[in-house]
Amino acid sequence: MDNSNADFFIDITGEVCPLTFVKTKLLIERMQSGQTAEVRLKGSEPLGNVPRSVEEHGHDVIELAPEDPAGPADGVHRLILKKN
Repeated sequence: MDNSNADFFIDITGEVCPLTFVKTKLLIERMQSGQTAEVRLKGSEPLGNVPRSVEEHGHDVIELAPEDPAGPADGVHRLILKKN
């Protein structure tokens, strides 16, 4: 996956909940409808909470995939979202 395809990029791998979604939400607020963002995240809480919160706020989760498919389940993932 390559973030050059997304309109926006944010790395929240160093953040903990609830800041993970707060930072993602602030990014979404700067976006125009139809634009995409790549969010780099890790940890079981962010991996569960951020995609769910994105959808609860009416936006689309396009993809959620691990950077290293052989890595741990709560390792670094890339979330691609689209603002509606």
